[in-house]
Amino acid sequence: MKLKTRITITFLAIIVIPLLLMIIASAIFNPVVPEMMTEFILIMIGILVLTSVLLTAWITSGIYSPLKKLSIAMAKVKEGDFGYTLESKDQGEVGILFSNYEDMRIRLKESSQEKAMQEKKNRDLVTNISHDLKTPITAIKGYAEGIIEGVADTPEMTDRYIRTIYNKASDMDRLIDELTTYSSIENDRIPYKFRRINVADYFGDCVEEVGLDLGARGIEFNYSNMVNPDTEIMADPEQLKKVINNIISNSIKYMDKPTGKIEIRIRDEESSVRVEIEDNGKGIAQEDLQRIFDRFFRTDTSRNSAQGGSGIGLSIVRKIIEDHGGYIWASSREGEGTCMNFVLKKYMDNDI
Repeated sequence: MKLKTRITITFLAIIVIPLLLMIIASAIFNPVVPEMMTEFILIMIGILVLTSVLLTAWITSGIYSPLKKLSIAMAKVKEGDFGYTLESKDQGEVGILFSNYEDMRIRLKESSQEKAMQEKKNRDLVTNISHDLKTPITAIKGYAEGIIEGVADTPEMTDRYIRTIYNKASDMDRLIDELTTYSSIENDRIPYKFRRINVADYFGDCVEEVGLDLGARGIEFNYSNMVNPDTEIMADPEQLKKVINNIISNSIKYMDKPTGKIEIRIRDEESSVRVEIEDNGKGIAQEDLQRIFDRFFRTDTSRNSAQGGSGIGLSIVRKIIEDHGGYIWASSREGEGTCMNFVLKKYMDNDI
């Protein structure tokens, strides 16, 4: 039985039954002329019917209609349609109920949109990663076949082929490392192991490894350290190394000059240390500078499709630097190059 019918019957039962009993009792204990009794009963029945109709209409508009609208709205939500809105001028319980529904609908809609966006980004990531893995694998196979088939018939050519294979394998290793770190970021489980690090010693070891890799690629590399020899920072050596490698890898990827150049500078800034990594690549447009650290963002994809790129490297860099209590930004000029800057706080004796 529908709610509206139940409400009508209930009101009739509540009002009519007691009243009829009163009329019958009155007729028994206080007899009147039959004609008057009949007229009295008809008037009372009319009043009861009118009262019941009015009460039913009031209940219908105040309770039944809002519940019906809410039922329709919930059915829409169940079907995945989050565009059905409920509005009420009522300031009472019904208004609060509609307001709570609207809050739920908006949150579900936003959650659905975020989920759809994340799924699209994940599909794009798989596509980009597949492209990035296929490119070095193809190169490795090609140069390995060249060595096997004797195409590299001089020591110099063999050495060049082997170096190219090594560089491509290093690119794959960095890409896999990016994916591992990205997975940790998604689960907010980056395994940090902070400890005191001497800046001069740490970056000295770092740039030695970086210099060998860049030299093998024919890229000119310069390093300068302008901090005191005893300056220390509190950091995770492995995660900080990922920052440097990701930035340099990005510079190499978009290097467009015949002679590539990368320079690392360590500057002293009183209570902090500033690291600058500058290249002479093709640069970044000013409108893109604020977005390069966003996850999955790639500048001018129509032009850099050959370089590929997962779009997560610099977002990983920002996450690691911020988790170290520092901050990062970039400055660039198109056609001239880009400089990545990040700042880390110095370790003080009173730091816990």
